[in-house]
Amino acid sequence: MEIIQTKENALSHSAVTAVINAPIEKVNIADWLLNLPDAEYQRCSTQHIGAGITSTYEGEPMSINVETIGDALMVQHYVATVHRPDYCRMLSISDSITKNGRTKVQVLWELKVTKIDENTCLYTNEIHATATPEMFEYLKEHGVDLAGAAASRQAASDAHNHEETPNFAKSIENKALTGKYNQPF
Repeated sequence: MEIIQTKENALSHSAVTAVINAPIEKVNIADWLLNLPDAEYQRCSTQHIGAGITSTYEGEPMSINVETIGDALMVQHYVATVHRPDYCRMLSISDSITKNGRTKVQVLWELKVTKIDENTCLYTNEIHATATPEMFEYLKEHGVDLAGAAASRQAASDAHNHEETPNFAKSIENKALTGKYNQPF
């Protein structure tokens, strides 16, 4: 069940945009994301460790992403709750592993494309991290307040998003124009 993000449970929110030099009619974010090779995911950020595609028991597509966000090793279990050519909504109860232990964080990842003109579109990579009940227990056990955790997560998430978004956009552009991954950025 999704946790609605409020100021009482928000850890971070980051939205970064980049231009895709391809007509919107050729862009298919769902196809790009739900077929993304591990090596292509890794080359989009120095913090990306690995990715794979699977499904829920109900057959919903999933993307499993392993990456670092700040000092946390994150294992993202993204379920594609919406997957269209112009928009994907990926929801995960993610494992967050640090030197102090392991907890859970809800991460909502939204990937959007909007038309600029006949030959370009705007890609938006938006990430919301929300504390789960397990996270609140973890913070209490370690004497950390939500504001401190949120400040650290916001800085790390935003830096991560600024690195990966232009590379995601270029990868999406390449897939739209050539039908292939592993093209020069």
